[in-house]
Amino acid sequence: MSKYDVIVLGSGPGGYVTAIRASQLGLKTAIVEKENLGGVCLNWGCIPTKALLKSAQVFEYLKHAEDYGLKVNEYDKDFDAVVKRSRSVADGMSKGVQFLMKKNKIDVLEGYGKVKPGKKIDVTSSDNKTIEYSADHIIIATGARSRELPSLPQDGKKVIGYREAMTLPEQPKKLIVVGSGAIGVEFAYFYNSMGTEVTIVEYLPNIVPVEDVDVSKQLGRSFKKSGIKIMTSSEVTKVDTSGDGVKAYVKTKKGEEVLEADIVLSAVGIKTNIENIGLEEVGIAVDRDKILVNDYYQTNIPGYYAIGDVTPGQALAHVASAEGILCVEKIAGMHVDALDYGNIPGCTYCSPEVASVGLTEAQAKEKGYEIKVGKFPFSASGKAKAGGNADGFVKVIFDAKYGEWLGCHMIGAGVTDMIAEAVVARKLETTGHEVLKAVHPHPTMSEAVMEAVADAYDEVIHL
Repeated sequence: MSKYDVIVLGSGPGGYVTAIRASQLGLKTAIVEKENLGGVCLNWGCIPTKALLKSAQVFEYLKHAEDYGLKVNEYDKDFDAVVKRSRSVADGMSKGVQFLMKKNKIDVLEGYGKVKPGKKIDVTSSDNKTIEYSADHIIIATGARSRELPSLPQDGKKVIGYREAMTLPEQPKKLIVVGSGAIGVEFAYFYNSMGTEVTIVEYLPNIVPVEDVDVSKQLGRSFKKSGIKIMTSSEVTKVDTSGDGVKAYVKTKKGEEVLEADIVLSAVGIKTNIENIGLEEVGIAVDRDKILVNDYYQTNIPGYYAIGDVTPGQALAHVASAEGILCVEKIAGMHVDALDYGNIPGCTYCSPEVASVGLTEAQAKEKGYEIKVGKFPFSASGKAKAGGNADGFVKVIFDAKYGEWLGCHMIGAGVTDMIAEAVVARKLETTGHEVLKAVHPHPTMSEAVMEAVADAYDEVIHL
């Protein structure tokens, strides 16, 4: 039986980052993975979806070449080639993680891992051979998968999850997307750009419902302008896959509507991968599909930890990575502060992109803040107009009393790269006045942040 200081179960953006940091800190480390290094994010999520979305964006540019004074006489898409490029990008990133494991002298234990009492873990290989390992610290980072609703059972062909949506053998003519979180709207944008007729069905009153309502409404307008049909306050009650395509029965405020499509994509959230990994045998406490942990990701059983999607924090790749680093630094005896979950940025990579951090305007009011709100539209930005990206805006929310930056909400081209300014500023407890007096370069998309702050303080120049 091999003995380690740390064994990490799962090699997604939480697991592999955790393993690398543990090794950097001098801990003898192993990582268990049953499929591909990099987990869902690198292989089936964050990275390959961005490759698909880039192809869609390039195709959009070709369609609108004349807007830029260019003539493209003939152009077309090769859906299969687009999918292959996405898979190639994912494969390259997974190989990159393999390199990082070797570079950091981390043992990769290939197989299905199951934790056991006594700080042990069984790893069963594909040929059903089981080897037992032990460690002083076992970190569970098994992530999550597409959640299935009873009314929307996935068959992998006509009713699919995100994994199938990335590798369809042929492009559907009609697609129904159920759920309008990040996964739903990203695939809606991709398939619509490729020429598929797309309908989004959302249970709540607005799409991207976790975002500030102004952002939700703007994305709705942009999507409708591009031909996406949006049904809010609507629910798919059942699907019929007996015919050539699929029929979705949708309950709306006006009554039931039957939609027909080639495929239904279920994007209604995630289900954690916590079954059959030994939690019950060890006695690890779980509540509502999540492993319970303290501020440093220790479970109720000493020596066992959990990070990422299996814990109650936001189910985001960068959150899992941050949690894993914090977890092993605490194990190594470093002084660490608990993660501030109120300052986690969220990004959605459809077009226009969506990015946000902190409180929405409604949340700030609910908490009793007296607020200053500023907004700067990209239609007034020279860089945005020159780039043909005038859709969207930057919205900022400040506490009127102390100038604390309570929230920042963006929708537009490249805003997922811009949101970090607000994250860092909030971490440093920067006030609105300080942001306003920090000179932003011109012409850039980022100066819209400064202009939005100026609007909040009645000093805006370009509106």
